[in-house]
Amino acid sequence: MGRAQETFFKKEVRNKKEKKKKEKEAKRLAKKEQGKSSMDDMMAYVDENGMITDTPPDPNKKKTVIKAENIEISIPKSEAVSLTDSVRKGTVSFFNDSKGFGFIVDSETKESIFVHVNNTEEEIKENNIVSFEVEMGLKGPNAIRVKLFK
Repeated sequence: MGRAQETFFKKEVRNKKEKKKKEKEAKRLAKKEQGKSSMDDMMAYVDENGMITDTPPDPNKKKTVIKAENIEISIPKSEAVSLTDSVRKGTVSFFNDSKGFGFIVDSETKESIFVHVNNTEEEIKENNIVSFEVEMGLKGPNAIRVKLFK
């Protein structure tokens, strides 16, 4: 059986693939002759002033001595929200009746606290002054037992 005749298009595709392969090999050899690896091109260093440079820092200019006992490996402590049972006072900054949630700005701490319609004892609206208690929810502090301030 004879080999099927190659069409002009098939010859062109084969020639382009061979040409690409040769170019890739030439680039690889050129990089090898330069003596620089791709990793050297990617390296960046921080000098003694905190600036990023491409040259490694001089160890003689190193000023800081780091003590192992000063290194803390932990999650930083967040500020504790006082979640006492005391009644707080605040202003409703936002409330969406259709979705049933909003936010109250505490008058003392100026902190924004989430409120859900299920935790209200009376109907509230924006700019109402309310009294409430705070409990910690899954995503942060929640206002509970919310009622209009009298």
